[in-house]
Amino acid sequence: MNFIQPLAIGPVPLDGRAFLAPMSGVTDVGMRRIARRFGASVVVSEMVASDELVKGSSEAALRAEGRGVEPHVVQLAGCRAEWMGEAARLAEASGAAVIDINMGCPAKRVTGGYAGSALMRDLDHALSLIEATVAAVSVPVTVKMRLGWDHESLNAPELARRAEAAGVRLVTVHGRTRQQFYKGTADWSAIAAVKAAVSIPVVANGDAATAADARTMLARSGADAVMIGRAALGRPWLVGGVARALEHDGEVLEPSPEAKSDAAVEHYETLLSLYGRETGLRHARKHLAGYADAHAACGHDVPQSVRARIVVSEDPAEVIALLRAVFVSAPVEKAA
Repeated sequence: MNFIQPLAIGPVPLDGRAFLAPMSGVTDVGMRRIARRFGASVVVSEMVASDELVKGSSEAALRAEGRGVEPHVVQLAGCRAEWMGEAARLAEASGAAVIDINMGCPAKRVTGGYAGSALMRDLDHALSLIEATVAAVSVPVTVKMRLGWDHESLNAPELARRAEAAGVRLVTVHGRTRQQFYKGTADWSAIAAVKAAVSIPVVANGDAATAADARTMLARSGADAVMIGRAALGRPWLVGGVARALEHDGEVLEPSPEAKSDAAVEHYETLLSLYGRETGLRHARKHLAGYADAHAACGHDVPQSVRARIVVSEDPAEVIALLRAVFVSAPVEKAA
């Protein structure tokens, strides 16, 4: 696609237009390192509760971890300005190059605390959090939002305008309302109203899984970049593939089986190192299932018994051996 200007988040230059979405329990630092190495333009941390980070929670610190990731983007969530400002200062001091504010999470445990997408019901309060965060740091601040709380209040353009006026340097919009959660399909065309409302870059999010999806999303929304989330589980190389496809007007090229195997093993070992064996095994299960399922979707034979053993085994040596074996398996012959 023909892009007129290079993309940047304020003073932070970017090398492409496909971002890895922040996903709780998914975008750990291991996944982000791998996705960035495969060419993802931006990778965003898991959502970090601002009050927990300030209180010294080790879990929050691990979610905000960014060693080996550049630019390091930390996403914060909260409902109190003082916590947001202090958490942003701590994240910047720990190496964050960008602070992202979560105003889009639809989960009840988040919105019940008047954070995430619940903030779209009170734009004055949302603005107070943005202002506190921007004032607390010297690095650029971004905001991720939804179209609105429901279809009766599609106020993303207004929130984006007010965020830009407060100093926000980029906004990401998921093309659903909070009340939709992840049901139905994302409305990429609705994001165009946000793009028309601001002069800062706009990133479109929701349901993109292929280069064709990304091109259609950009065309309908007028956005400057795309953000890919759930489709990247088990495929940390996907976002970089989409970034290259957009740049060269081509298709996503799959890495070699050996490169995928190396990535899966590296991710697994990073989780064990990061969280310790017991917790790391628990965190790894969704990723191990994702790697096996994504490989099977590419036409490779992954027997259910082998998949199950990869996911439930508590023996790292066995898991690594099975991953290596799965990724070098021959493609399944498909019926004509």
